[in-house]
Amino acid sequence: MYFSVAALCVNMYICCMPEFLDQEIKFLPGVGPKRAEILFKELKIKTFRDLIYYYPYKYIDRTKFYNISDINTEMAYIQVKGVLRSMETVGTGSKQRLVARFSDSTGTMELVWFRGIKWQKEQLRINKTYIVFGKPALFSGRISVVHPEMETEQEMQLKPIGLFQGHYNTTEKMKKQFLTSKTINKFQLTLLGLAKGKIRETLPEYITSELKLMPLEQALSAIHKPENQLSLKTPPSA
Repeated sequence: MYFSVAALCVNMYICCMPEFLDQEIKFLPGVGPKRAEILFKELKIKTFRDLIYYYPYKYIDRTKFYNISDINTEMAYIQVKGVLRSMETVGTGSKQRLVARFSDSTGTMELVWFRGIKWQKEQLRINKTYIVFGKPALFSGRISVVHPEMETEQEMQLKPIGLFQGHYNTTEKMKKQFLTSKTINKFQLTLLGLAKGKIRETLPEYITSELKLMPLEQALSAIHKPENQLSLKTPPSA
C-alpha cells in the first residue's frame, strides 16, 4: 500500500508540473519584461510555447556572398563581406542619418541608418571587416542598404544560424524598439537550445510510427533552422 500511494503521489506530481514551454516569455534570455510586453501586445506571444509555434513565413539563404560590383536593385537580399571605410552623420533633426562607406575588392556602396545612430557609431569600427546583409536600393546613383545587419566574422561563426535563416513577421512598433525578424530568429535559436529534451510529443506513438513522423522537437527545430534544401521543400509536420 505504501509503495502504491508513493507511486500515485509521484505520478500526480509529474502531471501537475508546469511544462517547460508554459514559462512566461520574459524569462527567456534576451527578452525581459519590457520586450515581453511588446511581444504580447503586437504578436500575442506570452509563453515559450507561443514563441516556438510562431513560424517564419519565408527563409533567407545565408550561404551566398555577392561582390559589390554584381549587386543590383532587383535582388531581394544581398550578403557582402567587406571593410567599413568611413562614417558620417548627415542632415539635422528628423532628417538626420548616419551614412557609411563600405567596400570590397570590386567596389563601394553606402550603408544608411535613420534610427539608432548613436548606438551604431559606438558599436562600429572604421577599417574593420564586416559581413553586411540587407536589401539593396539605389540612391543618387549609388547602391545602398538601409539599416543593414552588421556582423563580424567571429560573430557569424559563433551563432548557430544554420544555412537558412527564418524570416518572421514583425510590426512597425516592434521595429522601432529593435525587435526585428533577426531578433525573433535569435530568440527562437535560444529557446530551441534550452528546450532540448523538454518538448513532449502531442501525438500517440502508434500514430507517429504509422505515419513515419519525425519527433515534435526535431520538427520544430527543422522549421526554425532548416539545414538544407530538402528541409525547405518538404516542411516537417508538427
